Amino acid sequence: MRILVTGGAGFIGSHFIRAWLKAHPADTVVNLDALTYAGSSERLADVDERRHALLHGDICDGAIVEQAIAGCELLVHCAAETHVDRSITNAAKFLRTNIEGTRVLLEAARAAGVKRVIHISTDEVYGPVLNGAVEETAPLAPKSPYAASKAAGDLLAQSYYATYGLPVIVVRPTNCYGPGQFPEKLIPLAITNVLDGRSVPVYGDGQQRRAWLFVTDACAAIQAVIERGALGEVYNVAGESEQPNLQTVGMILELLRASASLIEHVADRPGHDRRYAMRDDRLRALEWQPRVTFADGLARTTAWYRTQEMWWRPLVRQLREDSYHWLNRSAGPSPHQAARSAP
Repeated sequence: MRILVTGGAGFIGSHFIRAWLKAHPADTVVNLDALTYAGSSERLADVDERRHALLHGDICDGAIVEQAIAGCELLVHCAAETHVDRSITNAAKFLRTNIEGTRVLLEAARAAGVKRVIHISTDEVYGPVLNGAVEETAPLAPKSPYAASKAAGDLLAQSYYATYGLPVIVVRPTNCYGPGQFPEKLIPLAITNVLDGRSVPVYGDGQQRRAWLFVTDACAAIQAVIERGALGEVYNVAGESEQPNLQTVGMILELLRASASLIEHVADRPGHDRRYAMRDDRLRALEWQPRVTFADGLARTTAWYRTQEMWWRPLVRQLREDSYHWLNRSAGPSPHQAARSAP
């Protein structure tokens, strides 16, 4: 089978491509990626070129999407603008990629007769969940431009199933982490800052609660949905590790034998959701469950960054030079740069 993965040079997309090709030795993958700051062709440089073709292009470009999807039976749509902080300072990019890009892909999939479309979303579309946990039928209540753009993409995908019969399934994972994640997200940011002897910024009191899912477990969930999921359904991917961000940073400091004095509490992010929590009974009925504990996954992730400085140092250097970001806080943050740390 020939499949199209959008955003396959990104964090989750690249891990998914590796996992899929390993599990399906007869399949080939077309990887359509815009290669923005968070995408890198190096993530899949060692993958057999006979089975993986990287096509540099924008999902909003109908012509290149039509070229990429030709002959594909399956579309796994991972491409997205994903960082909440960036959406606060520049929402337009998020609306373009996450809504218009999704529309272009859905139209192309419909025209090409794709047999299954997997739309990768996020738990953030539900908004804050202060008590209990939400099921897939809960109303969407996004609180950031990023989450709102993803919610719009979800609804658009579901509308194509209802209106045109396009075989769509929506997957909503919780916060993913693991080797090769771009170092603006909480876990890799904390690890790389500590390795550099820098402070680790933590929003507000650090008590925002997040559930964590190791990236290979997320990929296994996507694969389970592809193989056994029901068309038109939504599947939460919740994992089993929920804790305050401050505790997560503390675990990283302990793994790296660094002092808690490196923690730096900074002004909270505008509209910061206090907690996310989902139920994923529907997914577990497909015989999926997470296999990597948070303690083990965090240790594996930390070890990876310790040995891959050649990969992350140029990225961190660019982030520090970028006026948008504030990894180097020597001059102090601007109002919109108040802590680029927590998801």
